[in-house]
Order: sequence, then C-alpha cells, then structure tokens
Amino acid sequence: MVTPFAGERYVDGEKLSDRLAPPYDAIPAKLRGELAARDPHNIVHLILPEGNEDKYDRAALLLKDWRAAKVLQQDGEDSVYVVEQAFDQAEGQTLTRTGVIAAIAVEPFSRGRVKPHEKTHAEPKADRLALLDSTKTMCEALLMLARDENGELSQRLAEVVSHEPQVRAHLGGVDVAMWQVVGARATALANAAGAAALYIADGHHRYETAVAYRKVNPAADRTLGTVVALGDPGLKVLPTHRLVYGEAADIDGMLSGCRDRFHVHELSQDVSSTDHLVELEDRGTACIIVRPGGNPLALLLKAGAKLGDLQFANEPTVASLDVARIDELVVKPLLATAGEGARLGYSADPKEVVREVVHGAAAFGVMLNPTSVEQVLAVADAGSVMPQKATFFSPKVPSGLVLLGCEG
Repeated sequence: MVTPFAGERYVDGEKLSDRLAPPYDAIPAKLRGELAARDPHNIVHLILPEGNEDKYDRAALLLKDWRAAKVLQQDGEDSVYVVEQAFDQAEGQTLTRTGVIAAIAVEPFSRGRVKPHEKTHAEPKADRLALLDSTKTMCEALLMLARDENGELSQRLAEVVSHEPQVRAHLGGVDVAMWQVVGARATALANAAGAAALYIADGHHRYETAVAYRKVNPAADRTLGTVVALGDPGLKVLPTHRLVYGEAADIDGMLSGCRDRFHVHELSQDVSSTDHLVELEDRGTACIIVRPGGNPLALLLKAGAKLGDLQFANEPTVASLDVARIDELVVKPLLATAGEGARLGYSADPKEVVREVVHGAAAFGVMLNPTSVEQVLAVADAGSVMPQKATFFSPKVPSGLVLLGCEG
C-alpha cells in the first residue's frame, strides 16, 4: 500500500525555496507569474505550463532539459522522505505538521484502502491526465491521513526529525525541512504509514487521475502521497468561507425565511466576526453574513430546528456538517437574491471576505467555522462526499520536494 521509492529531487538544495510552489489548484494567475519569475526551474513551469494545446508537450520537453542539465537527479536507492512544516497561526502560536512522502498504491476507491471525501470534476482531471501522459512524472504529493491507532507512525517520524534535516526551505510563510530515510528504517516507516486505510485530505483530482492513467499504463501503479498521522498537533482544517457575487440586494426577505430556523442578531462594530464565530461554535451551527452598508449579521441555528428537507438529509454524516447546513439554508437563498449573474466564490481568508464585500466586488460574504478532521473521516467512512470547498487543509504540501517517475 505504501512503499519507499527512488525519488527525483532538485540537486541544488540552496535554491529550493525559489523552486517550490503550492499545489497547482492553489496557484492563482498572479502567483503563478511570481513563482515563474522567481526561478527558471521553479516547479510551477511543470505543473502549470504555459501555452495552449502544446503546453503539456512543452512541460515534458522542459523536464527532459532539466534532467539533462542535472537540475533534477534521481536518488540512488529507495527512500521515504520525512517533511516537517512549521507555520504560525493567526493567534501567534507556531505549529508543526510532520508527514512522510512515499509511493502510494493506485487503486479504485471500491477496494476501501484509499478513502475520498470530495466529489471531483471532469475538467481538472482531464488537464492533469494530459500533463501526466506527457511528462510521465508525478510532481506533487497528495496530503493523506492515517489514523495511526497504535502511534507507531508518529513515533517513527519523531525519531527522524530529532536529527538535523538534509534540506531546509521556505514557502509562503511556512518553514519546510526534509529528511531522506533509506533501508530498513524507510521500510518500517512506510509500513507504519500504510498499516490501515488512508484518507485523502488534499488531492482528490490527482489521485483519480492516477487511477485513470494506470488503466492504460498498468505499470504506473503508484502515486506520491504525504501521509500524516491523525493525532499530529499541526494537522489543521480551516473553513472555506463563501463569497456571493452579483447584486447586493436587500436581504430582509431572505432573512425572514431564515428566522424560523436561526437566531439572527447584528454584531456591534467593536465585535470581531471571527472571534464571535469561535464563541458560537460550541452552541451549534453558526455563520456570519458580511453585507455592504451594515454591520455583520450572526446566525445561530435554533435547537430542534427541522432539517429534514436538506439536500443531504438521508446522509447523516453530511447533514450534520455546518458547511452543508449553511450552504443549503443561507448561501443558496443569498445567491437567489443576487440577480441573474450571481455566482459563488470561495476564500479561506476572512480578511479577504470582508475586503471583497466592503470594496463592492462581492455582494455578500458568509463566514463559517471549520469542519473537524474527525468529521471529514466520518464522511469518508460512510462513503459520502462533502459539499464543494468544505475543507481547507493548511499548510499545503509543497510541490517539487520530490518527484516520482511513472514510466510504463
């Protein structure tokens, strides 16, 4: 299920900070330009190649050139790679998340050893498949979770990070350190990581792309995964807030329909929306509506409110989620008030939500509390899928730390 592999890495570790990038789907156009300009060998040139129909072939040629120039080089023995990411929370606390990058068996979800929680879409999978078919290389590691019920994975990771790392880098406010582990220790770490089912936290489209690629290339039976133990203190899920774009219509009518289910009150100017959401978290499903020309509104679901008409009412693990309830009962009605051109956007940054509304770019913002990691796993175990953009695992696993060739 989880095995060591001979990874391909950047030879010059001193330049690694300039050559890493977030996952492809977390790179807006402006950031892509900044990363590309940072270093001609930044991994963004491969994972988001420029061009039209020829962009995938261009990525393959570029990768070939980098290999010929010894920018990238394959390790001489099978290894796993322990990666530690240190980051600051908004409250000022520094957290560290530790995982192991290894080769993950590619197989259908029906086998039950890899569990998803998101619905995927055809367009991004077609894009990733075309890139993979051209480059024959996995450049990005999925983020995967292991329950680690006996604590062996956590213990083995702690032993590795007690030593000085071979490589250090920095990306987007996150300090990255990495260790190469070989031999019997690598096998033991891989076995601990794959002792039970793995849950996809980030990278559903990439995993399903690997499954599709294996169907026509049977030898390509592995993909890259960063496996993190469920009890890791740095394993955090941020909420993905909603932005309603369109006309900033009067929402009084929409709110009158909500009052049967929600307590609604206006926040005073000196109350922080994010702090107030935290206060409401233990009291039940809640959200904050950011609106133009008025103070934010706090909505708290009433005890005993009837939810049987929710879209996911017959899927208890999904229907219990704040994000599912708020999407159905608040976000959809807001979209209905925002005119014919209404559309939905997403952001994990509460400041961006406020900024978009205050500056008139968005009609409304809806801020949420996060979904817990255990809720994510419960949905996966039930074979259900969460609403779109229900979670934001942070920090993202950097692309370009280790590459996996999948010739075959």
